Amino acid sequence: MGKYCFGHLLRHSFGSLRFFSNTTTATTISNSREEFTDLCLRGHVKEAFNRFKSDIWSDPTLFSHLIKSCMLKKSLPLAKQLHSLIITYGCSSDKFTCNHLLNMYIKLGQLQTAVALFGSMPRKNIMSCNILINGYMQSGDLESARKVFNFMPERNIATWNAMVAGLIQYEFNEEGLRLLSEMHQLGFFPDEFTLGSVLRGCAGLRGLREGRQVHGYVVKCGFELNLVVGSSMSHMYMKCGSLKEGEKVIISMPSRNVVAWNTLIAGKAQNCYFEEVLYQYNLMRMAGFRPDKITLVSVISSCSELATLGQGQQIHAEVTKNGVSMVVSVITSLVSMYSKCGCLEDSVKIFSESKDRDVVLWSSMIAAHGFHGQGKEAIKLFERMEQENLEVNDVAFLSLLYACSHSGLKDKGIEFFDLMMNKYGVKPRLEHYNCVVDLLGRSGCLDEAEALIRSMPMKADTVIWITLLSACKTHKNADMAARIAEEVLRLDPQVSASYVLLANINASARRWQGVSEVRKAMRDRNVKKEPGISWLEIKNQVHQFCIADKSHPNSTEIDLYLEELMSEIKKQGYVPDTASVLHDMDTEEKEYNLTHHSEKLAIAFALMNTPEGSPIRVMKNLRVCSDCHVAIKYISKIKNREIIVRDASRFHHFKNGKCSCGDYW
Repeated sequence: MGKYCFGHLLRHSFGSLRFFSNTTTATTISNSREEFTDLCLRGHVKEAFNRFKSDIWSDPTLFSHLIKSCMLKKSLPLAKQLHSLIITYGCSSDKFTCNHLLNMYIKLGQLQTAVALFGSMPRKNIMSCNILINGYMQSGDLESARKVFNFMPERNIATWNAMVAGLIQYEFNEEGLRLLSEMHQLGFFPDEFTLGSVLRGCAGLRGLREGRQVHGYVVKCGFELNLVVGSSMSHMYMKCGSLKEGEKVIISMPSRNVVAWNTLIAGKAQNCYFEEVLYQYNLMRMAGFRPDKITLVSVISSCSELATLGQGQQIHAEVTKNGVSMVVSVITSLVSMYSKCGCLEDSVKIFSESKDRDVVLWSSMIAAHGFHGQGKEAIKLFERMEQENLEVNDVAFLSLLYACSHSGLKDKGIEFFDLMMNKYGVKPRLEHYNCVVDLLGRSGCLDEAEALIRSMPMKADTVIWITLLSACKTHKNADMAARIAEEVLRLDPQVSASYVLLANINASARRWQGVSEVRKAMRDRNVKKEPGISWLEIKNQVHQFCIADKSHPNSTEIDLYLEELMSEIKKQGYVPDTASVLHDMDTEEKEYNLTHHSEKLAIAFALMNTPEGSPIRVMKNLRVCSDCHVAIKYISKIKNREIIVRDASRFHHFKNGKCSCGDYW
């Protein structure tokens, strides 16, 4: 499109320019550049043009300030009129002005207009191409960006940075790293932006070896104290699982900014050092830094994992104070946090009050209902999500299938699995198959579940086999359990869960020889059973318990209280499930063992230290055993308390002698 054609089109589309030419004589006109710039910065485009026309006529580069002002106002009609004015003034062939116009159209989301302008420019330079490359990258059109890059007769460091950053942003990490090597061979020296992008690429690849090589180059070039490079390098180490190296980089920085703090806090969260996250967050605030939305998401997520409701509520107050309570990522974290702390009502309230909901927030709320055994509510929410015409992704379906599997909705779950593939074209991941196997296994369709695993298009992992093994335990199918356990041990002989489940199945059948053989295999292979740990938060202090725990300062009082509590519930009909004890010991020893399970110790402590009638929230790292599940139902009834237990699988809300799971877990 030629110069005349492009200008004619703009004038035809947007009318005359009387908007700009209405000049009102001011009593006093200041010709200072500072005043002109200030007017532009405040978005007063018309006033700036009308008052300083003579200056602009003598120095057309001043159009750049007017262009920036249009970008600030985000006004496309104003931008088009200004472009027409530039053509009228005969400045459309000026590279400097045209480059600003290019940038303006791209920033306003008008890539095709920018492409047309680029094609009509009689003279282009490296900057023109760099701006267009950035525009293509922002729109995700990597192929067009590559074409512009490949046809450039010469490039500068900004060109390489645009390509490397864009490729890595879209996870073409290997290509981004190849470009770094190519630019170095051609004599270009990476700057802080190149190195920051490349380190993010190494993080994306989990390429610790490559990251260390870049680290060496960073030191050689003298960038190791640069905040941008240092934060990116620390992020790379933490993403690659080398937390100590990442922390060392942050500590060595002469000063820190919010980005550096966020890198450290997010790294610790990603590596499951959740208590450290809260500690670093407090240090950050003491150092005078104000947490932003990225900080708060990491900290809220850590409260979720620790199930520390009191601390989570304090962080929620910080969210409101910092003015980020309407940020979708923060809302999603809060929904998840309250759900994982046993406060589903708060999750629902936050979700219902949110205005902008993306698919991640919807998925989080669906998962929350599923985690609390409210499968039907999760389905209703999914149907509402469909009505919103949101693009349903694999995460939403995973949350939905999980909800169905934990609510006994087998037929609905299978229906949604088929819908996911046939209607939405979502390719199932191993996690989706695991949910379906769980659905089938819980419903007693063990052969069907095994057939599904063996027909999957991907290789089965230990998790999916253990899911089926757990179903074998539930339905007391010892023969299949032995076969499935072999599959788990073939993949990983160090997985303790398979030994424990197999021993449980043998113990249920009173096959003590089989239990002994399993325990011997564990000893021979040095496999340690993960100990059951329960914890709860009282007055912002976390109390932790293990089976037969004597480490708590109040252990003597807890034991005495627990003995009385067990006597009370026995009078109400509780009978200890001694068959679930894996050791061949007398009945009295078995009862003592059951009485001192970690969740019973935690509940006894809570009853001793919380007001009557208040809910009790206990978290456990493993699934609640069948004996504790029955005992807690009795305790909730005689003590008139709601007892909320989060185990490794789901939430159990015990109230008036019943559990929300309907004994389905």
